[in-house]
Amino acid sequence: MKKIRTEEYRIKDTIKLSELATHEDFDLSDKELKEKLGEVRKDLGEFQDTLYAHGKYGVLVCLQGIDTAGKDSLIREVFKDFNARGVVVHSFKVPSAKEKKHDYIWRHYIALPERGKFSVFNRTHYENVLVTKVHPEYILGENLPNVQTVNDIDDEFWAKRYRQINDFERHIAENGTIIFKFFLHLSKEEQRQRLLRRLELKRKNWKFSPADLEERKLWDTYEACYEEALNKTAKEHAPWYVIPADNKKAARLIVATIMLEALKKYKDIREPELDDEIKANLEMFKQQLEKETP
Repeated sequence: MKKIRTEEYRIKDTIKLSELATHEDFDLSDKELKEKLGEVRKDLGEFQDTLYAHGKYGVLVCLQGIDTAGKDSLIREVFKDFNARGVVVHSFKVPSAKEKKHDYIWRHYIALPERGKFSVFNRTHYENVLVTKVHPEYILGENLPNVQTVNDIDDEFWAKRYRQINDFERHIAENGTIIFKFFLHLSKEEQRQRLLRRLELKRKNWKFSPADLEERKLWDTYEACYEEALNKTAKEHAPWYVIPADNKKAARLIVATIMLEALKKYKDIREPELDDEIKANLEMFKQQLEKETP
């Protein structure tokens, strides 16, 4: 097995997505990849128990990727061994009427993890510099005071959004939220194959929408928007990782390994110790229980 070098996936300098791999298998079979994920997933689940007991950090996991990139199945498989109380998944769709009464980050802010828990964002606040940049007419629905027409949405507008997102992430990081941001990097050919499977397999038909094909025509535009967003918002406190996503099983293993390695560096995250009085009387408490009659 090739070693998973997690730092290779982290954005440190300006990247071009066209130059980054979309496939990896580490010279392992599907079965071996699944077994390796099981090992890492178990350790992640145990870490989450410790995180919950410690109660001072929350973990935010952001997943972005073009349609069919594998976000849903990654969430299902990577977090399978977590205590249900310790992880909350938020799938952000088109903003509701209530959400549009607030700024675009509001609905994400209120979904942030409680201390001791993981929050997984299936699509994230980055949709506001991705799908809205491809379709700037969507911005008009936000009822912003200085935006009357699409012509008002200029380079300065997007620069301001990147700054606001960076400020948001810096704020939550400084207040105890550990941030992971994963871009699932899918090839155009693999997306074509996955869309075909949605059409060919009856159990997957429900996932298909003709809109998928319309958005696919905008592939190059989306890739340019992703590239810009990744480069402008990859920060030390909120890193982006570009994950080869053509092989779903390998992508899951990479994401789980990155999280486990990074979280293990937080040496202050450990179970709280009992106070001295309780610790001194553990034997007495044990004897009390042992003396009870069934």
